[in-house]
Amino acid sequence: QVQLVESGGGWVQPGGSLRLSCAASTSIFRFNTMAWYRQAPGKQRELVAESPRTGSNHYVDFAKGRFTISRDIHKNTVSLQMNSLKPEDTAVYYCNVDLSGDPYWGQGTQVTVSS
Repeated sequence: QVQLVESGGGWVQPGGSLRLSCAASTSIFRFNTMAWYRQAPGKQRELVAESPRTGSNHYVDFAKGRFTISRDIHKNTVSLQMNSLKPEDTAVYYCNVDLSGDPYWGQGTQVTVSS
């Protein structure tokens, strides 16, 4: 069983920045992929960015140039640095990992972008 705990959400004005962090209860070397998803009210959950164990990180179009996903192997965390935030980025953000084909999810952290 893998426990994931997100932190770093909150309220920010348009154009601002937030850094989300997801702490795993086990070594992140075990995960094939670590990713961030988001779900806005009334919408389906969607991928934001993913970090494979090997290879390049992947970003969906709305995240390119604004968001950066990164792993910290010493802290067993995956972070999402979000810059130039827009009101349409408002959502609950979820951490997701793939452990041998089994997905695990965090509880989510709310991000609200408004003036």
